[in-house]
Amino acid sequence: MTVPAETLSFEDALAQLERIVAELESGQAPLEKSLELYKRGAALKALCEERLEAARLQVEKITLSKTGQVEGTAPAEFN
Repeated sequence: MTVPAETLSFEDALAQLERIVAELESGQAPLEKSLELYKRGAALKALCEERLEAARLQVEKITLSKTGQVEGTAPAEFN
């Protein structure tokens, strides 16, 4: 039985995704299983991206005054 992707932690979803990629790259899975793996991998990828974006939005940077006092927080910028 396959656990629904949305119930997995980020780490578990990523580990499953890595196993799926390795199995698909091996070329050993029959066509039907490859299609199932691909669908599961796509769902896991979407979940991981969603969780990463949610974490990114939660990250804040602390802004300091010239004297080193905390002035507040602002969203972190990732480039």
